[in-house]
Amino acid sequence: QGPLDEVIRKRLLIDGNDAGDDRRINLLVKSFIKWCNSGSQEEGYNQYQRMLSTLSQCEFSMGKTLLIYDMNLREMESYEKIYKEIECSIAGAHEKIAECKKQILQAKRIQKNRQEYDALAKVIQHHPDRHETLKELEAMGKELEHLSHIKESVEDKLELRLKQFHVLLSTIHELQQTLENDEKLSELEEAQETNVDADPK
Repeated sequence: QGPLDEVIRKRLLIDGNDAGDDRRINLLVKSFIKWCNSGSQEEGYNQYQRMLSTLSQCEFSMGKTLLIYDMNLREMESYEKIYKEIECSIAGAHEKIAECKKQILQAKRIQKNRQEYDALAKVIQHHPDRHETLKELEAMGKELEHLSHIKESVEDKLELRLKQFHVLLSTIHELQQTLENDEKLSELEEAQETNVDADPK
């Protein structure tokens, strides 16, 4: 604190809230001068009583001012404490708001996931369950195995029929060759007989 602050503080302590403190001090100075210049003892005694009365008023006013000053200091301390508590409350409120925002974002993610899960569940409900699917796959596997056996059997039969057809073609070819040979032999024999009949003896 500077000298000016100290002067203002003393002025406030003396002047206080009452506008008459300055006037009382001036009156006290005037009474002191009159007391010093008093001619008779009675007049001096009266001025002395007035000075005491003025001093009492000034002391009372100063005491009241000091009490008010102390009360103001306590109020300021109380206000500072309340202000700090409010600041702590505000900081706590900001933290709670930030935490609430995080919880809201998490709740939104959970709600979104639930909606996706519900959509997937609806899609899954339209399809048979795994047990039924495995049964169908097993039945289809058996059917496929059965069809594979049928295919092998058909292929074996086809191969056999091809072999039989080949043998049949070979037999037909041999028979045709034999018939052609027989036909040629018959023609040769007929030609020989014709030659014999035509030759005179």
